[in-house]
Amino acid sequence: MNIFNQVIGLMSKEEVRHLKLYLARTNNHNDRKDVQLFDLVRKKFPEYDEEKICLQLYNHDDKNVLYRLKNRLLEDIGKSMSVHYFDNNAFAESQNYLALSRIYQQKRQFDIAFYYLKKAEKKSIELHNAELTDTIYGEYIKLAQETDSINPEQFISKRRENRKQLLRLQEIDDVLAVLRYRILVSQNFSAHNTQVLEVMKKTINEYTQSDDIKQSPQLRFKIYHALSRILLQQHDFKSLEKYLLTTYRSFLKENLFNKSNHETKLQMLTYLINSLFKNGKIKQSLQYTNLLKEAMDEYSGLMKEKYLFYYYNSLVINYTASDKEKAIEILEQAKEEKAIKQLPIYIVFIYGNLAVISFDLKKYKEALKNIVKMRLQKSYENLDEAMRLKFSFAEMIIRFELNDMEYLETLLAQTSKTFSTILQDEDYKREKLLAEIMALMLDANNLVKNKNLNENITEFLSIISSKEAADKDIINYNDWLEAKIR
Repeated sequence: MNIFNQVIGLMSKEEVRHLKLYLARTNNHNDRKDVQLFDLVRKKFPEYDEEKICLQLYNHDDKNVLYRLKNRLLEDIGKSMSVHYFDNNAFAESQNYLALSRIYQQKRQFDIAFYYLKKAEKKSIELHNAELTDTIYGEYIKLAQETDSINPEQFISKRRENRKQLLRLQEIDDVLAVLRYRILVSQNFSAHNTQVLEVMKKTINEYTQSDDIKQSPQLRFKIYHALSRILLQQHDFKSLEKYLLTTYRSFLKENLFNKSNHETKLQMLTYLINSLFKNGKIKQSLQYTNLLKEAMDEYSGLMKEKYLFYYYNSLVINYTASDKEKAIEILEQAKEEKAIKQLPIYIVFIYGNLAVISFDLKKYKEALKNIVKMRLQKSYENLDEAMRLKFSFAEMIIRFELNDMEYLETLLAQTSKTFSTILQDEDYKREKLLAEIMALMLDANNLVKNKNLNENITEFLSIISSKEAADKDIINYNDWLEAKIR
C-alpha cells in the first residue's frame, strides 16, 4: 500500500482546507512544490504514477528530490491533522495537553507545565481513562520534584485513588473474560433454550459483588463490544436483536452516550439494523435506519462520512427485500457521494449490489454491465479471494441467462484455473460442484431431460438449504439451479 497516496487521497474537504492554511502560514507563493505535489496526487487518486509526477514537477527523473519533498509534505500533513483534531475528543485533548506540559517542563517553565497538566487531568477524568490519568498523576509528582510551589502529597493521594479504579477495571476485564468464554462454549443458544441476558447477569453476579462495578459504564460498553462480536460470528441474530434493543434503550435512558463514545452508538445502531433485517423485520429495521441518519448528524456530523456507506447499505438491504427498484435508486445515489468515492472498495460493492438486484429483476444486460464495471475497478483485486470466486460464478450465471455460452465457457475455464487452490478446499465444495454442473449445462440440449445433469443438481441441492445458500452466495445457486430443472 502506498501510504503517501492514501493519506492525501482520503483526506476530507475540511482536512484539505486546514492543510492549505497550515502550509500557507510561512510561505504563500503559487510555485510551492509541496502544494503542487499535493494537488497532483489528490487529482489522480487512487492512481499514483511517481515517474510522471517527478517529470511534471522537476522535468527530470531523479526521484531523490521528490522523495525529500514527499517526506516533508507527509510530516506537514501529520502536524496539520494533529492541530485540526486537537480537540476532536477528550482523549486527543488530554494527550495534547500532556504533550504541551512536557514541552514546558523541558523549557523549565513549570507554572505553564502545571497549567496544561491540570487541563489534561480534567479531560482524562471526563473520559474515565484510568491508565491515562495514572500517567498524568505521575507527571504531577515528577513536576513537584522540580519546584517547591507544588505539593506532591495531594497527587500521590489522587494516584492511589485512581489505582483503585485501575484495579476495578481489571476486575471488569476478569468478568468480561469469563462471560466471553461462557458465551463461546454455548454453541447454540436456541438449542439449549439459553438467553444471552441471563448468561450475562449470572456471570456478573458471580464474579463481582460490587454494585458500582455492576453498573459501571466501562463494564457495560466492554460487554456490548464483546457480546455483539460473538453473536455476529455465530450468526445468532435473534439473540443479537434482543440484546441490542435492551442495551441501546437502557444506554439512551441513562444518558451513557456522549461525544467520546459516539462511534459506539453509531455502530450499535448499524448492528441493530442488520439483525432486525436478518430476522425479517423490515419496517423496524428501516425505522432504526432513520435513527442512524439522525445520529450521524450529531456533534456537527463527527462520524458522518465514516458511517455514510453503512447508512446507504442499511437502506439497500431492506429495500432489496421490499422494493428492488427503490434499492437501485439508492445505490445510484450512493455511488455519487464524495465520501463514498474516496474509498474505491465501496464502489466495488455498489456495482456488485447493482448487478445482483438487476439479476433478481431479470434485467440481465444491466446486471452484466454492472458486474463488468465492478471487475474493472482497481480495488476489485483487493477483495478476499473467496469473494472474487463467488463474483466469478455470479457473472457465469448472468452470462448463462444471456445465452452468452462462448464467453461463459472461457470464463469457466479461467475461473477453474485462477481459483484452483481454493476450489480444493472443503468450504468451497459447492463452487467446485457448480463448475462441473455448468460444464454439463453447456453441452446439454435439454436441461430438464438430461439425467446426468439432474442427478448432479439434486446432489448439489442436498448440501445446504436455499435459506442457508442465500447467506453464502452472491446469487443463490440453489434457487437458480432448481429453477433450471423444475
